[in-house]
Formats: sequence, structure tokens, C-alpha cells
Amino acid sequence: MLTAFAQAFRTPDLRKKLLFTLGIILLFRLGSQVPTPGVDTQAINTCLEPALDEGGIYGLINLFSGGALLQLAIFALGIMPYITASIIIQLLVVVIPRLETLKKEGQAGTAKLTQYTRYLTIALAILQSTALIAIARQPGRLLQGCDLPLIHEDIGWFGIVTMVSIMTAGTGVIMWMGEMITDKGVGNGMSVLIFTQIAATFPQQLWQIKVVEGWFVFICVCAAGLVLVAAVVFVEQAQRRIPVQYAKRMIGRRMYGGTSTYIPLKVNQAGIIPVIFASSLLYLPALATQISDDKNSGWALWIQKYFTTGDHPLYMASFFILIVFFAFFYVAITFNPKELADNMKKYGGFIPGIRAGRPTEEYLDYVLNRITTAGALYLGVIALIPMVAIGILGSSATQQFPFGGASILIIVGVGLDTVKQIQSQLQQRNYEGFLR
Repeated sequence: MLTAFAQAFRTPDLRKKLLFTLGIILLFRLGSQVPTPGVDTQAINTCLEPALDEGGIYGLINLFSGGALLQLAIFALGIMPYITASIIIQLLVVVIPRLETLKKEGQAGTAKLTQYTRYLTIALAILQSTALIAIARQPGRLLQGCDLPLIHEDIGWFGIVTMVSIMTAGTGVIMWMGEMITDKGVGNGMSVLIFTQIAATFPQQLWQIKVVEGWFVFICVCAAGLVLVAAVVFVEQAQRRIPVQYAKRMIGRRMYGGTSTYIPLKVNQAGIIPVIFASSLLYLPALATQISDDKNSGWALWIQKYFTTGDHPLYMASFFILIVFFAFFYVAITFNPKELADNMKKYGGFIPGIRAGRPTEEYLDYVLNRITTAGALYLGVIALIPMVAIGILGSSATQQFPFGGASILIIVGVGLDTVKQIQSQLQQRNYEGFLR
């Protein structure tokens, strides 16, 4: 593997792409540490550590911002507005015929959908930055247990508009960085930025476990993390290959078809989306109690008891059920067996032993449901690992347990995809790849 890295940096064009990607990552991390004008950095530093120890309703968003959210940096919103916009557009493509037509128009339609995603990202960034600043202006709302004002009280309306504009512009810059990495760097730009934000918090989380629990627990957590990463890599690479045979056809004087291929159906067909959906949905009740003026009412106390800490069995069961539901829901709207069966029939393709048309559609739907069941259970188990660790170790430091959940799924998935891209470019130059 080290030899492959050396060969990659010896290749001029590949070295240029790697260095360009690293440069964008450094700028991205720098922007995640620069505070927004008007923020009281001294109050942030005073209140940040207790808030991280207690967890909070912004844990998922803060994870995707690499810690920039709670510091109110210029990149505080991170990549979350773009992710949300992409998911919304992807869901609307299924229900709005006009968007579905654009998707089928090829490159021109895809460019139009990308433009819609950018506009929606900016709109969501304005909305989220306004809400974030409004919450941060109220002591104790953003960083729990902190009574210090996080934003200077004499900032005025002009200062607030400036803060919203800077955070929104930061989201636009992040979009541009992601697209530049995709065009001129290595890997998918947005995925690489998400990977960077999550990986940036790993050393601090691991060291916090060592400080609170000691070396023995620290070593055990690292060993369990390595085993978990290997298991996630194995499942993420697993796929069900459905064989497809294409009949021979005469077009003019040439013979086409007669080839064999397969349809790869991944075990985890939905990716990380079900975990994000389930986490976001379960954060809504806790968010409602935070912004409510009557925090001692019956419903607020019930939510604080069962849906705030994340280590209660009722919360875990709800989280697991939502992940399974969203896994089936997302696969159902993104994978269309009928469309795939019609395309196979159109080009003379068939699955051996299965008739073309409706029987092929039913067979694909049957196989997809069985695979999605395994993938949904896998996602649910991985997502519950940090919560189980909190319950077992029973320490505030384990609130930042780094292995499991969305973090490990994203890191492994993006890492595998990036390594594959570098490996393919090395193999084009007759070099030995990373994976032997």
C-alpha cells in the first residue's frame, strides 16, 4: 500500500490531483475554525466542553460540520444544507413529472437538476443560519447549561444580517469546493468534505475516552473499532449479482448482443440516508422541548426522559424501527424494478430462467426486498453501537463514542470509493494498486 502511495505521488497528473484535493481540505478545515463576526469566542470556549460532554440535539449536525456548528464558525452549517437539498430534489423527482422528465433528458437535464439543488441549498442555508443565530442569541439554548451570551448583545440587526450572509456564503463556498474536488481532484467532492469533517473529530473523541476511562478501555475501544471497520467494509462491498443474458440481434450487417453480464444489487442499497432521516426525525421532539417556554409540562418531561439522552431502550427501539422503515422507503423510491425490466426487454436482455416483462419485474422486486431486509437490519445494528456503548461504559465521555452510527458508515464508504478511484488511475498506468 505504501508503494502504491509512492507511485501515485510520482505520477505528475495524479500527484497534482492529490495535492489539489489536500489543499482544498486544508482551506475547508481553516474555514471551520474561523469564527463568524459578532460571536463571543471566549464564551464559546468556556461553554463548549460541558455541552459536548452532555450531548445535545445538534449532535448529528455538529458531526457533519466537524465541530464548526457549536463554534459558530463561518462554515458552521457545513455540508448539511446541500445534503438536505439533494435528498429533497431526489424525492421530488419521483413525485413531480417535470423533474422526472429532466432526469431522463441526460446531461442537460442533470445539469438543470443540479442548478435547482444549488438554489435550494442557498435557501436552506439562509433559513438554517437564521434559526441558528436566533437560538444562539438566547443563553442556554444552543450550548446547554451555558448562561453566557454567545453573540454580542450590541450587535444590532445589521450585524445579524451580516452573520446570516457570511454563514450562507460559507455554504456556497463549500459547494464550490466540493465541485472543484470532483472536477480537478480525487473522489467525489461532497463526500470527501463530509469525510474530512467527521475524521477531524476522531482524535479528540478517542482521547476523551482515554482521559475519562483509562488506557485499558481506550485500547479496547480501538480494537473494537478496527473489528467494526473490517465488518463494515465486508458488508459495504457485498452485493447480489443477478445474471443477465442478451440475445443476438442483426442490425444491418452487424451482429449485436449475445453477451452475459449481471445486475449488482448492494446489500446496503440505501447507504447512509436512512440513518440521517431517522436521526433527524428523532431530534424534532427534543428540539421542540428546547424552544418551548413551558419545559416543565407533562409532554416535555416525558420527551426529556425518553428521547434526549439516547441511551433509553424506548429511544433505541424507535431509532431502529425508523432506520428499517426509511431503508425500505428510500430503496423503493430510488430503485424501480419495472423500469429496469422494461429496459432489459427493450434491448433483448433476460434473466436465465425468468421470462421477460412482468415476471422479471416480480423477480427483481423479490430479490430486492430480501436484500434490503438484511441491509436495513445491518444499518440499524451499526447505528445503535454508540448508544449501546454509552449504556455499557456509562460515562459522559462515551457520548462522543466515535465508532458506529453515521460516522463509521460515511468514513468507510467514502474511503473505499476514493481508494478505488486512485487504484483505477494507477492501473491505467500499469502500477500496482492499493488492494492486492
